[in-house]
Amino acid sequence: MLSELERHPHARAVLAPVLAPDGRASHAYLFHGPGGSGKRSVARAVAAELLSAGSPDPAGARQRAMSGAHPDLTWVAPSGAHEILVSDIDEPVVSAASKTPFEAGRRVFVVERVDELGDEAANRMLKTLEEPAPFVHLILLTDRLVEVLPTIRSRCQLIRFDAPPVETVAARVGEMGIERDAALACARLSLGDAQRALALATPQGQALRMGAERFARAALAGEASRTRPWLELLSAVQAEGEAVRGELEARATDELELHPRKERKRIETEWSERIRRVRRRVETAALDLALQLVSLWYTDLACLAWGANELVRHSDRIDELKSDRAVEPARLRAAIELVEDTRVRFQLNVSEELACEALAYRLEGLLAP
Repeated sequence: MLSELERHPHARAVLAPVLAPDGRASHAYLFHGPGGSGKRSVARAVAAELLSAGSPDPAGARQRAMSGAHPDLTWVAPSGAHEILVSDIDEPVVSAASKTPFEAGRRVFVVERVDELGDEAANRMLKTLEEPAPFVHLILLTDRLVEVLPTIRSRCQLIRFDAPPVETVAARVGEMGIERDAALACARLSLGDAQRALALATPQGQALRMGAERFARAALAGEASRTRPWLELLSAVQAEGEAVRGELEARATDELELHPRKERKRIETEWSERIRRVRRRVETAALDLALQLVSLWYTDLACLAWGANELVRHSDRIDELKSDRAVEPARLRAAIELVEDTRVRFQLNVSEELACEALAYRLEGLLAP
């Protein structure tokens, strides 16, 4: 049995028989669970086992699959800012799934963030899901099962991955050199998403936390119109985009040096578009996380009002929470609903600055003395 399955009883119950010597794999699986729960590592390990079966060199085939170098393993990540584009799955998956394997008896396709499949891309995938070649296996991954299109979800065998325990996530965060109280807070604030917990522990994540805290507290103090806290929040969001832009630009420069001069214009254009999309995706995710933190600040205030201190997620900011003006839990609940409504609005590509400014004024009107 794969070691990656040890703490996932549901996934182990479904996949262990499949990976047995006489097991029979389904044509399509949908791995779902929070970020950092282990879906990707299990998907790669399962793909490695499928591709090594029947190979004259099982260990070599398994190693190449784990490193991403096996020719019969295709791993797809969205290139669009908000969705998987048709080009992401047309040639790499739909077309390739009709072709026989290069060396193994199977071809395995892993598609990340399948909840971001647009209607057109999903329609292109349906035939592959409905009538796959006998040698094709698809493993779809999502952190948000409810947002996966029903037409996709119904054609896959669902496998659940549970969030790791808070202490486990906190230990991983602590390995980054973060003190225990802050690491535990990052784990709690991530709501079970280990990837978000790790992101919160970075310098950019700490700036995001500070911006979200000041945003939430400015509305409580009636200072939003004066301090304009959304500007600091958006500045922290943009800093995350700038960090990834710089990293990708360095990689683009390195790649350009490997190509002849006549091809460099095309490579530059491709990298420019890729950097734009990735930066947009990173900033969108950072803003969503920031607003989640604002919402959780008000949730923690409600927990304190009810005397449920053990439920507080900003566990390293207890003194600051207690210093905030007391507000009735009903009004805090209404504030949380305003924040969550704004998070949904960002899926419609509204102006981020205007939406955050409007949210600050609405929260101030609701919460200020």
